[in-house]
Amino acid sequence: MLAATSVLAANFASADDWPQWMGPTRDGNYNETGVIDSIPADGLPIKWRVPVEGGYAGPAVVGDRIYLMDYKRTKGTLVEEPGAKPELEGTERLLCLDATTGKQIWKYEYPCSYRISYPVGPRATPTVVGGIVAILGAQGDLAVLDAQSGKLKWHINLPKKFNAETPTWGFAAHPLVTDDMVVTMVGGEGQAVVAFDRSTGEVKWKALSSTDAGYCPPSIIQAGGTTQLIAWHPQAVASLNPKTGETYWTVPLVPDYGMSISQPQRSGEYLFASGIKDKSLMLKLDANKPEVSELWAGAPKTSLSVSTMTPLIHDGLMFGTDETLGALVAAKVEDGERLWQTYEPVRPDHERRLNAGTAFVTRHTPTGHYFLFGEDGHFSVADMDADGYHSRGQVKVIEPTQTAFGRKVVWSHPAYANKTAYVRNDKELVAIDLAKP
Repeated sequence: MLAATSVLAANFASADDWPQWMGPTRDGNYNETGVIDSIPADGLPIKWRVPVEGGYAGPAVVGDRIYLMDYKRTKGTLVEEPGAKPELEGTERLLCLDATTGKQIWKYEYPCSYRISYPVGPRATPTVVGGIVAILGAQGDLAVLDAQSGKLKWHINLPKKFNAETPTWGFAAHPLVTDDMVVTMVGGEGQAVVAFDRSTGEVKWKALSSTDAGYCPPSIIQAGGTTQLIAWHPQAVASLNPKTGETYWTVPLVPDYGMSISQPQRSGEYLFASGIKDKSLMLKLDANKPEVSELWAGAPKTSLSVSTMTPLIHDGLMFGTDETLGALVAAKVEDGERLWQTYEPVRPDHERRLNAGTAFVTRHTPTGHYFLFGEDGHFSVADMDADGYHSRGQVKVIEPTQTAFGRKVVWSHPAYANKTAYVRNDKELVAIDLAKP
């Protein structure tokens, strides 16, 4: 099972909340009981649908509130092509919504000019902890607000403050809130990772060097008898002392096009990092000190080469959508051997190679079932093991609105809380009833 991080988990009041990207401890585990274990033929009830603007950022849910970022474009034409950076004007917004009705409680907004590729909206999910909400916009606007009132505590722009280069596809590293800090990727000489005082925004430390921020969020693990902050920038995976920024270890891992996206995932003594074009690496964590050794590296037709999602690891198996195939793949942790593949949760009825095909995988820990949200807007429940993918039902819940590789997709990680799945595209946020009848 993916290791839960006790330091991070202690920050959150309830395991039934979904206070940040990939859940309470950023490991893709959903802990709430009393939810469905299959999807009936007539689908699932929809509690509500409310209009929102564009964005890849998923929702965060704490108590009876939802926090979601979007982009309201006011000028310019949206062009969704890898080499295009259209000039857009508009407003980035943080919306606070009532989780029961979807109605707006408050919003925070600021003018923002977009000059990035695929400029539909923000990428990073808000992080809600200890009464604050930390956000990161696509052009590098980092802010902390009071989660109850929406009152701004501080707001800085990373490129302006640090003379940092904006990544091709915008800033995307979901802010990490740990202890008294907000940590995110910035990029540049000696500032690949920066920690800020979460009350004031003052810089507490800077660490590592990289061409730019990349897209991978920092994370916290307990290993080698200490707390380690794991960061993957476009040149290497590294471990830092989260209190000081001191480097414990660093291992080169250079993904194509600087696409360090997927968060390295820990399973027991293993740490797995994965990027496109077979850029994956399995590391072994030292049990006694903060060091690692390399076990194996990905090769064609082995391991997982993921793009826009982060794989899950359980019981010696890795589950993720391989960028080259576009299918959901199961592979062994010990050596990367692939066991099976399927397109069913990604795009039903698809059978051949699919560029960057994506499904977001969440494990329901009380039952061991998996919830999957595919790029075509389908929500699935399944069992997955070494023998294969065993469907427990599927239903279309939202339409794909973004364009990638000549097809419509929805590439936004859902949130699970209040016995509800919250999913969004560029037009609406939808609440799907998961309560067991």
